[in-house]
Amino acid sequence: MNKILLAKFFAAFSSLSAGIAIVATRFVISDTDPETIAVLRFGIGALCLTPFLIVGFIRNPIANADWPKIVLLGILFFGLFAFLSNAALKYTTAAHGAIGLATSPIITLVLAWIFGRENMTKVKMICVILALFGVTIAVSDSLVENSAGEELLFGDMLMLLAALTVSIYSIFAKPYIVKYGGIYFTSIIMTIGVLSLIVVFQLAGEPIQLPNFSPVNWWIILFLGVVGGAIQFTSYIWALERISPSTVGIALTLAPISAFIFAWPVLGEVISYQAIIGLVLVVSAIVIMNKQSH
Repeated sequence: MNKILLAKFFAAFSSLSAGIAIVATRFVISDTDPETIAVLRFGIGALCLTPFLIVGFIRNPIANADWPKIVLLGILFFGLFAFLSNAALKYTTAAHGAIGLATSPIITLVLAWIFGRENMTKVKMICVILALFGVTIAVSDSLVENSAGEELLFGDMLMLLAALTVSIYSIFAKPYIVKYGGIYFTSIIMTIGVLSLIVVFQLAGEPIQLPNFSPVNWWIILFLGVVGGAIQFTSYIWALERISPSTVGIALTLAPISAFIFAWPVLGEVISYQAIIGLVLVVSAIVIMNKQSH
């Protein structure tokens, strides 16, 4: 199996596990807070990657000039993104959250165009409009005048902000991923992100504390840390190192599919027809956009 094909496999695996992780997070989020789950999930993930961190520091130490940007990327991805995505799932459904996160490739396209890194063709513009239309339809059941609808909409907006952080990361992180290697780089920024959350909430007077979880919830947290933390994001960044962001982005459309599959039996969430139609439109937009990028 060549590296390109293997990278596509890891991108697909990462996206499928992301959908399952969304369902798992939604399962435990009601018993704690977004920042605690983020610290536990990625703290466990960082511990799993500690050997790669140590070996990397010995063999390929980070250049002094690179540290400021790498710290910012760590805070952005495993700090801000981790908090926003968890906070979103406090309010919205797993299906809505997964669709919102799947818009990241479209947001990446728009940002890359704004920063002059990609040309915006008519077809790509149509894809952006199609994706926005799809998201609007997907969350239309939350556009109602009651408290439940307002909470859903607030969660949907938080997840779109989380997708924005993923897009910014995808644009600016690749040079460092290529320079230092995917697994080593992941171990660094994951550790930075976790430490940033601990420090921020300590300074805010809300220190991270271990929740009073049931054994089932602790097993879910362990799954989120090992599979949904270390393995998922190492796979994602390893793929991003070897194939284009647009190719990795198309795999992200698998996240809502796995979330849809597990949301009903695990959470009892009924998948609305609006969510299915919205997902089809978002996936179509990303597939068309990806073909235009080749």
